[in-house]
Amino acid sequence: MNTDTVISARNLSLSFQTNDGPVHALKDVTLEVCKGDFVSFIGPSGCGKTTFLRCMADLEHPTGGTITVNGMSAEAARKSRAYGYVFQAAGLYPWRTIAGNIRLPLEIMGYPRADQDTRIKRVVDLVDLTGFENRFPWQLSGGMQQRASIARALAFDADILLMDEPFGALDEIVRDHLNEQLLDLWRRTDKTICFVTHSIPEAVYLSTRIVVMSPRPGRITDVIDSPLPRERPLDIRETSAFLKIAHRVREGLRAGHGDDL
Repeated sequence: MNTDTVISARNLSLSFQTNDGPVHALKDVTLEVCKGDFVSFIGPSGCGKTTFLRCMADLEHPTGGTITVNGMSAEAARKSRAYGYVFQAAGLYPWRTIAGNIRLPLEIMGYPRADQDTRIKRVVDLVDLTGFENRFPWQLSGGMQQRASIARALAFDADILLMDEPFGALDEIVRDHLNEQLLDLWRRTDKTICFVTHSIPEAVYLSTRIVVMSPRPGRITDVIDSPLPRERPLDIRETSAFLKIAHRVREGLRAGHGDDL
């Protein structure tokens, strides 16, 4: 294992038991994620992208193979607060202000009040929400709510950020803006990010590595190392290098479907 490896899956499988029989969500998934990587997972609905992310977070439990996070079990990593998790919906409590929502995990973890205030100020600035701390979620746009959700996940300064299609419900203009902001945040914090998406342009624009997954049972059909520079203006999406990677992702998705034809 690479000494910089922070997430390691080996022959990971997961099956759910249902009234109609077993559902095989993941099958023999092997992958290493290294420190500072921005890894996107892309594939059709039901391919196990979110399930794999939830295994990293100890929200789902594999039925075969192994997974480690920071060299420990997913359960131990969860208990040591090794990661922050951003869900598809912002999930902010409407009766709490933005600062109050960001404060919640810090309260639960028992941080002193002064430390809470310092951390809230830092992450609010990171996601460009300074001045909105005392607003309520319903007073913010969808994009701003997701930025608050990211701030909440960053508040206790975990080295790993797990993101489950956080921009999927937003319009294209807002999504582009948040993609730019997320890249900037990643460069400034040097977090390791695992990001689930259905969008080929989003996966290619954001990632240092793109993991292409097949329809259920979820398998990895391709892992693409991006040659794009860390500094990525939006118009990089019009370059031949970008389009070449996008083509390979698209071909990988087609090949995954072809396995089941």
